[in-house]
Amino acid sequence: MTPPPGNGSLPINVATQLRRFATAVAFLGICFAIPLWKLVRFAAASDLYSYILLIPFIGAYLLWLKRGSLPLSTQPARKLAFVFLLAGAALITVYWLWLRPLLIARPEDYLLLMTFCFLLLFYGISSLFWGMATIRAAAFPLSFLIFLAPVPPTGIEEINSFLQWGSAQVASGFFSLSGTPFFEDGLAFQLPDINLAIAPECSGIHSTAVLFITALLAGHVFLRTPWKRALLVLFVIPLALLRNGFRVFVIGELCIHIGPQMIFSPLHRKGGPIFFVLSLIPLFIMLLVLLRSEKRRSGQAPTIQDQRCAN
Repeated sequence: MTPPPGNGSLPINVATQLRRFATAVAFLGICFAIPLWKLVRFAAASDLYSYILLIPFIGAYLLWLKRGSLPLSTQPARKLAFVFLLAGAALITVYWLWLRPLLIARPEDYLLLMTFCFLLLFYGISSLFWGMATIRAAAFPLSFLIFLAPVPPTGIEEINSFLQWGSAQVASGFFSLSGTPFFEDGLAFQLPDINLAIAPECSGIHSTAVLFITALLAGHVFLRTPWKRALLVLFVIPLALLRNGFRVFVIGELCIHIGPQMIFSPLHRKGGPIFFVLSLIPLFIMLLVLLRSEKRRSGQAPTIQDQRCAN
């Protein structure tokens, strides 16, 4: 993407390709204007999916980070483009012929399918205008756009259930360590003068999703080794359970020592961001540990800029 020496503009063929690519993407956006607008409204009104609004901007920023090393090959990756375009066309055909009546009353499933159709066609257009070298270099920013698609309700239920039961086990451990008398019955805790239950809305799924995306981005930007990137992302699972279990423990202790009215306090109702920030501390420590291990292996200190260029 670096311009030729002494010239402040891109080569003519690359500039032309960029204009054609932008025109094709704009046309695709017009074709999907209604479902994309519904996706924006859905995300803006949702506590769980509000992060969707940031995904395109984060993807664009990741591409901007690669601006000095991104190879702009104008030789189309036709085979890859054919696969993506065919898959997108097939999916949208199935929707119009069979699935449309079924998804009218299921907005999440409708938005999931439409978003996947849009992304498949977008990937196909990208492969049609740019070569494999460009696609490989931009693979992560392009793949990151998958987070535009909402998770199906059945998937949300499974994730919520896992987080609820895992958080209950962690909270039970905290209560035991503190010496607080309690009786645990599944997801409910009987404490002195107060009973607590971990409801689905108390699972911390939104904070966990944001923490997962944060770990994914941090690993991509700062780490070079694939397994260490994966380790940082997997670290989110126990971290999410510890965070939410600790939150249940703190609320329970406040209700015991201050009063049952603490169950209605802002710390319980709107305290999620506080515990989310606290969970960033061990995540940051884990990232530093992995960075130092890469430093010892390479024999030099990795800087933020070095990590950025390595991607």
